[in-house]
Amino acid sequence: MTLHEAQALHVQLVAKLITYVYSLGYELTWGEAYRTQEQAQWDADHGIGIAQSVHCDRLAVDLQLFKDGRYLTNSTDYAFMGTFWKQLNASCRWGGDFHTVDADHFSITWQGRS
Repeated sequence: MTLHEAQALHVQLVAKLITYVYSLGYELTWGEAYRTQEQAQWDADHGIGIAQSVHCDRLAVDLQLFKDGRYLTNSTDYAFMGTFWKQLNASCRWGGDFHTVDADHFSITWQGRS
């Protein structure tokens, strides 16, 4: 799979995730999708991210979850999304499973990175 094909797949899968979340009565707003390499390095240098982020490859998105107008920040609130996301494709990864939990992160693997 080429990078372009992976990016197109990610967009299609995110659309399915968004549709699913809204069907359950939740709402979403965008967080970070694309990240420059410079931003990824800055985040890594400051302990809030990694330098080789798949955000830089346009293969990750952070989605903020809302219910009844209230922003949900507990990682367990995102578990239903993570479960759904991971069943969409074998390459789907959810940040709630990461060593450093990042529950609003939905990505696909690329060159061994998630």
